[in-house]
Amino acid sequence: MNTSRALLYSFTDPTFRPLKSPPDISSPKRRPREGLNFRVRLHNHRGCVSRVSVRNSGRGETGKVYADVKSEPYEILKSVPESVKLEEDALDDVVLDSTMPWWEEFPKRWVIVILCFSAFLLCNMDRVNMSIAILPMSAENNWNPATVGLIQSSFFWGYLLTQIAGGIWADTVGGKKVLGFGVIWWSIATILTPVAAKVGLPFLLVVRAFMGIGEGVAMPAMNNILSKWVPVSERSRSLAFVYSGMYLGSVTGLAFSPFLIHEFGWPSVFYSFGSLGTVWFAAWLSKAHSSPLDDPQLRPAEKKLIFANSFSKEPVETIPWRLILSKAPVWALIVSHFCHNWGTFILLTWMPTYYNQVLKFNLTESGLFCVLPWLTMAFSANLGGWIADTLVSKGLSVTTVRKIMQSIGFLGPAFFLTQLSHIDSPAVAVLCMACSQGTDAFSQSGLYSNHQDIAPRYSGVLLGLSNTAGVLAGVFGTAATGYILQHGSWDDVFKVSVGLYLVGTAVWNLFSTGEKILD
Repeated sequence: MNTSRALLYSFTDPTFRPLKSPPDISSPKRRPREGLNFRVRLHNHRGCVSRVSVRNSGRGETGKVYADVKSEPYEILKSVPESVKLEEDALDDVVLDSTMPWWEEFPKRWVIVILCFSAFLLCNMDRVNMSIAILPMSAENNWNPATVGLIQSSFFWGYLLTQIAGGIWADTVGGKKVLGFGVIWWSIATILTPVAAKVGLPFLLVVRAFMGIGEGVAMPAMNNILSKWVPVSERSRSLAFVYSGMYLGSVTGLAFSPFLIHEFGWPSVFYSFGSLGTVWFAAWLSKAHSSPLDDPQLRPAEKKLIFANSFSKEPVETIPWRLILSKAPVWALIVSHFCHNWGTFILLTWMPTYYNQVLKFNLTESGLFCVLPWLTMAFSANLGGWIADTLVSKGLSVTTVRKIMQSIGFLGPAFFLTQLSHIDSPAVAVLCMACSQGTDAFSQSGLYSNHQDIAPRYSGVLLGLSNTAGVLAGVFGTAATGYILQHGSWDDVFKVSVGLYLVGTAVWNLFSTGEKILD
């Protein structure tokens, strides 16, 4: 470092008359004949630091300008060193504010999953409340069993109507709009049910069919939106969690409906449950988006994670029906869904009757034990989802994982149903039924996850197709069970279910795949 002093300028201009002394605020006493003295520190682009001093002699007419120049060599680089460069991707992971509240750091994709779970919770709450409320309603209106059956079945008129239509709509306009429409539609229909029942039976049938229209679009719309938001590594557990909302919704509806009816009358069930849908709808409008591309608040790191194993994000304009129906894995889905739902609907619909007629439980005990399979399914579905995602993350192919999980979902119920004819203890029979439904729930990580695997862009349509077959299996299976019981026994009912479970197992393992077959 070099330091030097240089005279820059000397002047005697009489017009330059500085103050005889600078003001001194620290002392009232003036110091005469003190010259002007100030310094300016300058930096220039060559790396020199200059200090310029201006002084005069105190006589006012003359003065000199000096410069103390201190040179400190340093290098100004024209480009940023590699050591301080930040990769573009690294910026995605930078946390700008470490004091961000936890709810803002919570993954947005799981906000979507939780909202879908809540929608399915409400879905089954609003569906099962009629099975409880129909008892005082029929007594009040003198409905016979045939009329009660007509009312119960009217829900499926609308439900069947919107399975495929809901899938097409979700794939073309987005899952947010369709699921939001479905929830608010069936919630309004639920609230209007007591009014329709008082007006007349035809109005009640129409309102129940309208409720089915709303609930019919829920599964295709959910499947569409999760196919865009959830990466493959989290697909099984997210879908299992959402579907467990249906099981817990049944538990909640069966648990609270009797209390509300006893305390406030049967209309209160429909008013209270239906109003919850409007609360959900408000949250859905403010928090949900059909795709991560539509969410301006999605953090870059999470967007990168979602898109790591993503598909083409162009909106669907036309549905390639011929191509879809020409694929063997699509038909494997449809056939397997039919075989699965035949057994599932029979168990869930006729279980109270089986408990009452065969196990000799009273109605209260039958209702209590009906809740147990739903709880078992909620637990098993999430357990199966965790196992499936773990297997995928460890390198097992998606195809193998789907076949394993669905085989458990078929062969588990088939095994436990065959044991019922050899069991005399009611407690063991209830345990056997719970295990049957618990293993059945592994299907959520099998066929129910497969729509997004093989055709993520058309997952809504695929679920609409396969679930139409599943609903038809429920309708036909429930009716066929009544016919079989008139001419046979419960063993015959279980044999038909076991046979279809075995057919589904064979079809699934021969023709299904976990690879994408439709772009």
